[in-house]
Amino acid sequence: MILYHGSNVEINNIELLKSKPFKDFGRGFYLSADLQQAEQMASLRTMALGGTPIVTSFSFDERKLSDGTLRYLSFDSYSEEWAKFVFKNREESEFLQDEYDVIYGPIANDKIGLQMQKLTEGSIDMGEFLHRIKYFKGITFQYFFGTERSISHLSKL
Repeated sequence: MILYHGSNVEINNIELLKSKPFKDFGRGFYLSADLQQAEQMASLRTMALGGTPIVTSFSFDERKLSDGTLRYLSFDSYSEEWAKFVFKNREESEFLQDEYDVIYGPIANDKIGLQMQKLTEGSIDMGEFLHRIKYFKGITFQYFFGTERSISHLSKL
């Protein structure tokens, strides 16, 4: 399969420690199988940080997800299980991504911080939290590569 990473810089060497912590699935390298989605991310990164929109392409043998080579978790849709996982990974005290090499699932919207606060305070329940953190442009998916082992299976094109 071909996966894409949209940014304001070309990716020549993936360095996990440069990744921001407390993302949907934790600190890692995020990609999309949807070129248009990666192009949109590259444009957003450029608007925020300057530079030029660049999409870097990688090949990945998806059989590694099912043959036991990589520890893999998949969320095929928005669910309370997904919302709880995202919440815990975005909290400073939790690091669930260490259990998996690759995680696949929906993207949460950018307003998740406020919704996490409301859930913690008890002003909304998990069902309402799930509803509010769905990506406002419709369901879009991401691949998370969170270990050096997983990164070693990506080949830049």
